[in-house]
Amino acid sequence: MDGEIIVGIDWGSASHRVCVLDARRNVLDEFDVEHDGAALAHLADRLLKHTRSAVVGIETRWTAVAETLLERGIKVFVINPKQLDRFRDRHTVAGAKDDRRDAFVIADSLRTDAFAFREVTLGDPRLVELRELSRMQSELKELHKVVCNRLFQQLLRVFPQIFELGSIYTDGWILEVLERAPTPAEAHALTPSKIRSILDKHRIRRLKADDVLRILRKTPLTVAPGICDASRAHIRVLLPQIRLVHKQLDETVDAMKELLDDLERAPEKKEHRDVAIIRSLPGAGTIVAATMLAEAREALSSRDYHRLRLIAGTAPVTRQSGKSSHVCMRYACNQRLRLAMFFMAATLARYDARSKALYAAHRARGHSHGLALRVVADRALKMLVAMLRSGTTYDEKKRVA
Repeated sequence: MDGEIIVGIDWGSASHRVCVLDARRNVLDEFDVEHDGAALAHLADRLLKHTRSAVVGIETRWTAVAETLLERGIKVFVINPKQLDRFRDRHTVAGAKDDRRDAFVIADSLRTDAFAFREVTLGDPRLVELRELSRMQSELKELHKVVCNRLFQQLLRVFPQIFELGSIYTDGWILEVLERAPTPAEAHALTPSKIRSILDKHRIRRLKADDVLRILRKTPLTVAPGICDASRAHIRVLLPQIRLVHKQLDETVDAMKELLDDLERAPEKKEHRDVAIIRSLPGAGTIVAATMLAEAREALSSRDYHRLRLIAGTAPVTRQSGKSSHVCMRYACNQRLRLAMFFMAATLARYDARSKALYAAHRARGHSHGLALRVVADRALKMLVAMLRSGTTYDEKKRVA
């Protein structure tokens, strides 16, 4: 046939279910394809045998299936799983999960409601790498928190006075003290010169060696025999893990910064020129800029403010029924981008005069800290889109004027 075919693919880990429809909703083909290179390459050939024009709908965007089809010139569209659940109700109300039905629902929905889908495009390979680094940084940060939580529980068990010195989550010098003395008994053997060398190495000026020793040598907790030895062994296992994760975090952030610098130095594409504009925004450091480019590339490229605020979660949700109306926070958004915008807004509310005034005005109205920060973040996104449209970096003088 010469017309366009519509394809729905229900993605799976081992195999994928494929359903091919024509414009009149007739099923032309149904089959399973294995998740390997040869099978996916054959999938494109099998689809193109029906017609020279095909569009494909799929749930998951970052898959080898989508990338293989895009390389062959086939248009790929992605849909949110929650939206797919609603479209599934058109065909069955039982709620049963069936791969064959899901593939048909995706294809039929793409045929009738293409506006609910978003077209997938292949971006710059460096942006793909940046996205992976951004997500890896987020995962390492969570892992760092998990391991530090385990260390906290062990110290709370036998050595709680260590917390008076600072935070084990952020203060690297405390970890070095614990490497030398993981229990109160070993802390008594530390000398002022050893503590002083650690403080000088990490440039700690708020504490003196005598103050640290006084805290470490406080009367220890009374615990059952063997508890200290068990905790010592556990702490000695956790400390290298924390140092390794912290090192990997630093290396990941450095790689992200290097990649952003590389993109900024090669402004041959619009999305490359956007890097300098995004990084010029107050509060948009390496992590925030990388997260924005990784998670909202299409919205930034199209200069779509409304789509950007939906993805970032700064746009509120209005729930209205009859005479009742309630405005609440948007939960259906990109959580990584939401967190990045939260930190950027917190920085703006602290150091930027106009953002500080905006934050204070909403707090004076009785709004919560989170809502006030979302307003600041939303204003920053609107300003960013204006900067992208005009192709200019942030200029505080122009903003004040």
